[in-house]
Amino acid sequence: MSLEEIKTALFGLSDQEKKALILDTLPVLTKEVMKDPNFRMQVFPVMLGILKESGMDLQQLLQMAAMFGGQQDQQ
Repeated sequence: MSLEEIKTALFGLSDQEKKALILDTLPVLTKEVMKDPNFRMQVFPVMLGILKESGMDLQQLLQMAAMFGGQQDQQ
């Protein structure tokens, strides 16, 4: 299956299916590639753009990061 075929199939999913896919696959897909510092620098502005478009500001992001960081320490 080509990248274009995969993208077409993904864009055809319902919103619920897209959410489930992201939650199920993002951690696995990013585990290896995030080790590459160059990739991290490429993906960082994309992630910030997604957050900005959602209406979240940097202060909210920092508060969420602190909250989730505390949860991981407890596990």
